[in-house]
Amino acid sequence: MRTIVLGSQGQLGRDLVPRLPGEVLALTRADIDLSQPADLTEKIAALKPDLVINCAAYNLVDKAETDSELAWRTNALAVRDLARAAHNCGARFVHFSSDYVFGLDARRNTPLAETDPPGPVSVYGATKLAGEYLALAAHPSSLVIRTCGLYGVWGSGGKGGNFVETMLRLAAQGKPIKVVDDQHCTPTAAADLADATVKLLATDAKGLFHITSAGATTWFQLAGEIFRQAQLSVDLTPITSAQFGAPARRPSYSVLDCGKATGFGIALREWPEAIGHYLSERTNRS
Repeated sequence: MRTIVLGSQGQLGRDLVPRLPGEVLALTRADIDLSQPADLTEKIAALKPDLVINCAAYNLVDKAETDSELAWRTNALAVRDLARAAHNCGARFVHFSSDYVFGLDARRNTPLAETDPPGPVSVYGATKLAGEYLALAAHPSSLVIRTCGLYGVWGSGGKGGNFVETMLRLAAQGKPIKVVDDQHCTPTAAADLADATVKLLATDAKGLFHITSAGATTWFQLAGEIFRQAQLSVDLTPITSAQFGAPARRPSYSVLDCGKATGFGIALREWPEAIGHYLSERTNRS
């Protein structure tokens, strides 16, 4: 069993690679750059994989509004080419997508299933949705996993951190912190998603799956829980998305229904428990 993992140095890739069985080729942008996909098919074919896993993405949500060409090339066109390359060499293909494919239904307040119509409200969300469609069109047996608010002890390669690390950094500065309280989602630990992915790969699962931690929260509530568990006293204030004024819109509600994954024996722990484990592991690594 030979597995290729693209984006192996990102927070999900770093948690996933050591959990995979068999021979694992951990590829970086230096090996295959999804923003330059000209020879991507040939490179994949030369490695003769049985499984291709794409953890790489353009994930700069706000910057994608003005850098749309690179976002489309990385999150959509390169994903199509990866899926096509995997299909051509008889390999299974796994791709990770985002809750940001939702958001257009502003009245939504119940968890979204795989069968619910998507509707992105940002360029980033649109590119991720296109990547899903293109992957499944090029390789109908692809496994596409949507997740939400990913955080890992390794941080995010493109962003240089994650929400938890950002909150802890701001708390250390001793300044007042304002966090949006009108975006409902479910932050998910990269390690938990990696475990779930390996478990799902042991089945014949294909198509679209939602996998996140259990429960739901807002970013403000998440920040409060981080500070509570870290035993930090912080001047924390809730604000609206309009007050925050980010260039790209975010879904006001993107809690994912993970019932389909549960049917395959996969159910992640509640998000507050996952946050506690993350903080403990983070401390042990320092």
